[in-house]
Amino acid sequence: MKHTGLPGLLAPAILFALATPAAAQNAPQGQAAPAPQGSVQPPASIRPTPGQLELSKMIWSTVAAVDHANRSGNYSVLRDISSSGFQINNNPAQLAQVFSGLRGLGVDLGNALLVPPTYTQAPQLVREDVFRVQGVFQMRPISIGFDLYYQWEQGRWKLFGIDLQPLEMAQQQ
Repeated sequence: MKHTGLPGLLAPAILFALATPAAAQNAPQGQAAPAPQGSVQPPASIRPTPGQLELSKMIWSTVAAVDHANRSGNYSVLRDISSSGFQINNNPAQLAQVFSGLRGLGVDLGNALLVPPTYTQAPQLVREDVFRVQGVFQMRPISIGFDLYYQWEQGRWKLFGIDLQPLEMAQQQ
């Protein structure tokens, strides 16, 4: 079975974040687009790309937050520790709905904290302030696939989009 978090959770957040101002499309080739009026972005040097350990900690923290929310039925903390774009697009009731399939399967996400994440694609910046990481926690008999987006906000990377999928061993190969 598949958890269908992508259409209900990831898509609205990503569409919100990946909207680009018209000025960026009209910039002369080789020149940076001017910043839209009223938006001041910190320089890229202040937005460090997470290293291997930091990235693993971000992923584990996210999975732990979803696990706690699934166990308690309270998705407020998951929402509150996420980026403002995620919060705008998802209320706790919507998050409960999105994760109902995964919760209904009784998948113990806490087991993912015992193994390192394996990346199926190299982690990448998809936008100056949005980082994407895809992979799997290889466990038996059911592994957990993840597709996570983090946005740089208030001096740290915060959850911006999420898709967690239980994967049977045959699906991984």
